Amino acid sequence: MADKRQNVRVNYLSRDFDTIKNDLIEHAQRYYPDTFRDFSTAGFGALMVDAVSYIGDILSFYVDYQANESFLATANEYNNVLKHGETVGYRYQGPSSTFGDVTLYILVPSNSSNTGPDLSYAPVVKAGTTFSSGVSTFSLLSDIDMADPNNETVVATTNSSTGVPIEYAIKAIGQIVSGELRTQTFEIGRFVKFRELSIEDSAVTEIISVVDSEGREYYEVDHLSQNTIYVPIVNTDTTTNLQAPTIVKPFVVPRRYIVRKAPRATNIIFGYGSDNQLGSPSLAEARDLVLDLHSKTYVTDRAMDPTILIKGDKFGVGPSNTDLIVTYRSNTTENSNAAAGAISTVSNAVLEFANRTDLLTTTISTVRSSIEVTNESPIQGNVDLPTIRELKELISGTHASQNRAVTAEDFKTLVLSMPQKFGGVKRCAVIQDVDSNLRNINIYVVNQATNGILQPTNGILKENIKTWLNTKRMINDSVDILDAKVVNLGIRFSAIGSNAENKTVIFERVQQRMNDYFSEKLDIGESFSITDLYSLINNTPGIIDATFVRVFQKTGVGYASTIFNVKNNRSPDGRLIRAPKNVIFEVRYPQVDIEGTIR
Repeated sequence: MADKRQNVRVNYLSRDFDTIKNDLIEHAQRYYPDTFRDFSTAGFGALMVDAVSYIGDILSFYVDYQANESFLATANEYNNVLKHGETVGYRYQGPSSTFGDVTLYILVPSNSSNTGPDLSYAPVVKAGTTFSSGVSTFSLLSDIDMADPNNETVVATTNSSTGVPIEYAIKAIGQIVSGELRTQTFEIGRFVKFRELSIEDSAVTEIISVVDSEGREYYEVDHLSQNTIYVPIVNTDTTTNLQAPTIVKPFVVPRRYIVRKAPRATNIIFGYGSDNQLGSPSLAEARDLVLDLHSKTYVTDRAMDPTILIKGDKFGVGPSNTDLIVTYRSNTTENSNAAAGAISTVSNAVLEFANRTDLLTTTISTVRSSIEVTNESPIQGNVDLPTIRELKELISGTHASQNRAVTAEDFKTLVLSMPQKFGGVKRCAVIQDVDSNLRNINIYVVNQATNGILQPTNGILKENIKTWLNTKRMINDSVDILDAKVVNLGIRFSAIGSNAENKTVIFERVQQRMNDYFSEKLDIGESFSITDLYSLINNTPGIIDATFVRVFQKTGVGYASTIFNVKNNRSPDGRLIRAPKNVIFEVRYPQVDIEGTIR
């Protein structure tokens, strides 16, 4: 007689604890009726069934997890999404710097003839001078010469009896960037191929320099096979230096590194060449970079990408038997934006006086103590890290753009993935200007203030974006960086609530769900969905039905000044409020802008 168990059918769709347990019990009852009879929850058989079901549930979970995380579209872990991005060339940027202008004021004494300020006491405020908003630290990007005749100068104090000026106030403007300079020293032992150093600081925005204890500098490159960088050299030709203050020269850099960011650390990776294989860094000859003769009397036609020089010397020289001093810039707070007028403290003034030996020490001290600072416009940058959804879109765009800007999607991806040391924007949209004879490309950007509301992007950040895109765009493309128009909306709704619960509690639930919904900003040109609001209200515990939802524009003090007709831009079916391509909708103050009644 054939064993009936040879025809057992296994249900492979059973993957969780309950379904596996039910299948096991059914299997035992059918095929082992004489040996397995105790199905009570306190019996030993139930223990074994539960144990096997538990193991099956765990194994199913890990199989599903591995399957999901193996593809970009289904991955849910942030680090796994980043790894998928690395395989297609996406480079995680981490936290961004914020940029802006500051206005410096300093008092200098009157000259001996009382005809103006004594500019010998007007110092140069050096790059690296730090300022504070009380929360965030900012650094000056370049020197400011307070003796520059273009600076604004006014009489500050006068002799009360004669009216003769005693001190003059000089006003100058400079650029600042968020963060402070920090250093970390690494002790390097024997030579290791592809050595990797980790800076355990989640707020690093930029690696400034890497220098060993012998004074040799290592240079950052995009990839280790790139052995040439371009260095600005001061132009000493007085006939041309006004139009070209620096000359760009290519340099061969055998000592180099790449930077790879992670959510909680910044990694510096070197090549696998050693010092005994090294020649001295020198200027590169163009023919050595482009032409490949090899004793031939002709040159074969070969394509070349100037940014990827694959004829590297083992991907650069790695450090060994030395100490590496890494200088980097790091944000001091998670949100380094600053409102206008927030920066008011000079934390560390680095001043340089010309001919200091000829000046009075007491007067220098007075001048030094008189320096003041403020920011007349906001300091801005995108301080939020991309969400998983945004990250997937950036990765897909990076793979398609291939580090050049051709399509509108390419431009958008490059703007949003701009290196963190140049800053960042919250949202952007790319629109072809069909009315322009130059086929102009308009890029609309918007940023986020310290309190999370949308606001226009400052001029420095716009200039950084344009400079960044100039290295990627097609030669015949003309690009303008413009402000997106912000339209603030309010919401009024009515819903029927359960009689079993307090109506105030139900309303607070609805409002909290809307707060969470609007915490993620819409995109520029994205329609406002009224249908989503109905669904959100109806899915709130305690709500029986949403009876109506009305959306209207909020204007006045504290709101954007854009004029927008909500009624004229509503879709015929009333489900959407359509946004023009350069408009972004925002519910600015959800606690105030969302009104409702629960009946």
